Parts: sequence; structure tokens; C-alpha cells
Amino acid sequence: MQKKLGSQWSDISTIVVMIFLSIVGAIIGLQLITTLGVTPNTSIIGALFAILLARIPIRFFQHYRSIHTQNLAQTVISSATFGAANSILLPIAVPYAMGQPQLILPMFIGVSAAMLLDAYLLYRLFDTKIFPAQNAWPPGVATAEAITAGDKGGRQAWLLAAGVTIGTVGAVLKIPMAALGAALIGNIWALSMFGIGLLLRGYSEPVVGIDINAHFIPHGMMVGAGLVALIQVVQVIRTKTAVDKQQRYTQPTTEVSKALGLGSVGYVVIATLLALAGGLYSEMSISMLIAFVFYAAFAAFIHELIVGIAAMHSGWFPAFAVALITLMIGIFIGFPPLALCILTGFTAATGPAFADLGFDLKAGFILRGYGEDLKQELLGRRIQLFTALVAFAVAIPIVWFAHTSYFAQNLLPPVAWVYAKTIEAGSQTSIALSLLIWAIPGAIIQWVGGPQRQIGVLLSTGLLINNPIAGWVVLTGIALRILITRCWGEKARSPMLIGAAGFIAGDALYSFFTSILSGKGK
Repeated sequence: MQKKLGSQWSDISTIVVMIFLSIVGAIIGLQLITTLGVTPNTSIIGALFAILLARIPIRFFQHYRSIHTQNLAQTVISSATFGAANSILLPIAVPYAMGQPQLILPMFIGVSAAMLLDAYLLYRLFDTKIFPAQNAWPPGVATAEAITAGDKGGRQAWLLAAGVTIGTVGAVLKIPMAALGAALIGNIWALSMFGIGLLLRGYSEPVVGIDINAHFIPHGMMVGAGLVALIQVVQVIRTKTAVDKQQRYTQPTTEVSKALGLGSVGYVVIATLLALAGGLYSEMSISMLIAFVFYAAFAAFIHELIVGIAAMHSGWFPAFAVALITLMIGIFIGFPPLALCILTGFTAATGPAFADLGFDLKAGFILRGYGEDLKQELLGRRIQLFTALVAFAVAIPIVWFAHTSYFAQNLLPPVAWVYAKTIEAGSQTSIALSLLIWAIPGAIIQWVGGPQRQIGVLLSTGLLINNPIAGWVVLTGIALRILITRCWGEKARSPMLIGAAGFIAGDALYSFFTSILSGKGK
């Protein structure tokens, strides 16, 4: 390797830049989620920043000539961005939107702990049978290819530059180029269902006259698919197949059950502390309080798994929508508004850090040689986890000191108001019935597709997103991928991968800078 992995954090210049990028990432995340309601993927920004530092002929920046240090730069900025915005600010905005400011402090402490556990669990589960490193993780591939091209130059760099240019031009023309890139990288079955879901959601109302979102069809499908996905996770842990013997994972199967057990206990503990700190004992009976704790832990866990599965296959994660589903189920169970507020914030906090670290570890997995040197791969992974935890440690106080200013200006993530209004609206029998009915086909589709394809979860993910153009782009990308593979075979795989990475990077760069400019305008 270019540089011993263990020495990456031993240099003062590395520490200074990593902390600086953590601060920048946290501020970017807070600004954009409060003004636009979205959080862009900043991994590419971190990688490009590190590549630029490597070109400065000053000894202070010589460590950034290493692709592994550049990988840490992209890890730290993306962790801070998603951690600050999605995992902390959004959850604590829910009690504020509901007029329950006394819940902000306990929620802040609880979701900060949940975020740290979230990232640690991904670290434990990455490259197991549940979340294989060989799966797509499209943004991670894009980041790794950008770093590799910057390091090697030559044909790879030109291919990537062409991809970035096409991706940027496409994004300017309002074409979701990240979706095209994902279609060229990810599982064909999963992404085909994702594309079909996007088209069904986009055209159901104008063509058939039925708003499937208003009838809670996507939500019901996700409930069914999510529950079956959880059952499939358990089955995968308990069974050994011929495929397992052929597929080499860097983490043993026993690690999966240990990690899931740790996560279960951890989420139960956090849910218990949130319930007690939030004063739920004065609102509910003991039996109802116990039911709440276990449901909240279960909801947080399944939210994390669904978001992770969707992100692994498509690069998209429906965190807002899945948290809304767990909230609606909580309403139908009969939990009081205060409990629902805590439930929503808690579940919303899990998933984003999990998925984002998956992208980061995928980038590292590629840069370290696809796990060929097991010792170096595991060491590099630990260093990336440490880097993400440093980013979270920087983001946590930034959110705490900044949230009062944002809330005083009524600058809340828009989805926080959606959650608050949903809780205020309360239970409706028609919604419960729709969820129950549509959970059945969602469960069947997920079961038929199996744990490798995850077609039920990806179809539901597409149904939750109103972006029909992305659907056409995904299906076009899959058709193009099949055509290229049939015409040129395996030799076309590497150029196609680099081009796809460029499409995603160009889309991400355009999205990032336009979001920054729009945020300033607001």
C-alpha cells in the first residue's frame, strides 16, 4: 500500500484538516436540511478537496498524496453532514414542531447515542451475508473511482472526467444522472423494480387518476416488504448455502448475530432512557410503557435495516418515508402524542449514518484492493470507523449550539412539520386498512425475490419517491448496461464502472453547489 494505514491519524496536518472538514460538513448539512429539506452527498467534495491538497507542493500536505488519507477526508465530511442534519437536527426538530421543547434535550442525547450505535453496527455488519461489500453501494463506487482516477491519471482520469462532464450536463438538464450511474452499477433485479416503482408512482395519478400516495399504497407495500426483509435477515443468519462457501466475506456469520444482538440491546436501552427522560411513565400504564419501549427499539432497528438495504442496492435511502411508516403504525397501536413524538425522532435518527458509512466503507474496500489483504482491509475499516466517530463528535456540539438559532427563526427541516401534523391528525381506520391490505403484495414480492434481490423493498422505495424521470433513467440505464455487456462482454465492465462513477459524481457536484447557492438565497 502507498502508506501504512495505521499512521494516517498520527500527523498533525491530517488531524487539523479532518476536524476542519467535520465542521464544514456539519454546517453544510444543517444549512441545507433547514432551507431545502435535503442533504447532499458530500463524499465527492471531501475527496476532491483532499486531491487538491495533495497537489499543493508544501510538506504540511504531503500525507494527502495517499489515496487512503483522501478516503478519510471523504469519510469525515459525509459523516458530519448526514450525522448533523439527518441523525440529530431532524429528530430534535420534531418535539419543537409539536410544541414540546422540554423534550429537545433528552431527544438530543438519545438520538446522538443512536447515531453512534447506528454507525458502529454498520461497521460490524459490513461485508457479511446481510450487507456484502461486493454489492453495489453506488456512491461509494463513485467516490473510490474519483480518488483512483485522481491518483493514477491517464485513461481512467479522462474516462472519469468525461463521466463527470456528462453527469453535470445531465443534471443541469434536470436528468437524474445519479440514477443512471446506479443502474450501471447495482443489482439489475433490484434496480428494475426500483425503476418500475418510480414510474408507477409518477404516472398513477395522471394516467389512471389514482394518487397511490394518498391511499398509502407505497407505505403499506413497504410495511409488508420490510417485515419479510427482517425475516429473511434471520433466515440468512441461520442457514448456510453453497453460495456462502463460494463467496468470501471478511466478517464471519457469527458476527452478524452478535451485531444484531448488540443492536437490539442498545436500542432497547436508548428507548427506555428516552421514555423515562420524556416522562412517558406519567402518560401510560406500565404495560403500555413496556410495549412502547420494545416497539420503538424494533422500529429503529427495522428502519435501519430497510434504509441500509435500499442504499446498498440503489444509492437512495427512503429514511423520511420509512420513519413516517413506523410513526403511523405507532398511532394505530394507540400510543399518546408525547410517545409518538419520541418514537418518530428516535427512528428517524437511525439509518442515515448507517447507510452513509456503508458508502464510505465501500469506497475504502475498493481503494484497499477489494479485501485481498485481509489484515489491511480490517485495519483500514477500523480507521474509517474512528474517522466517522470523530466527525460525529464534532457534529454533536455544533448541532446543540446551532439549533436554538435555527429554531428561533422557525427554520426546521420540512419533514419535521409533516411528522408533527401526522401525529396531530391521529388515527384513521381507513389508513390502517390500506396499510394492512397493501402490506400483503409487498410481503409476497419481497418473499419471491429473496434476500439477495430485495425487490419488494426496492419496489416500495420507488413507490415512495415522486420522480418518474428517474424511473425512465434507471430502466434506460439497465437496458444500456445489458446491451454493452452483450456486445463487449467483461472487458467493458471497468470503463462502464468508471463512467457510471462519473455520472454520479457530476450529479452530486451539481446538486451540492446549486443547493449551497439556493440555501444562501433563502
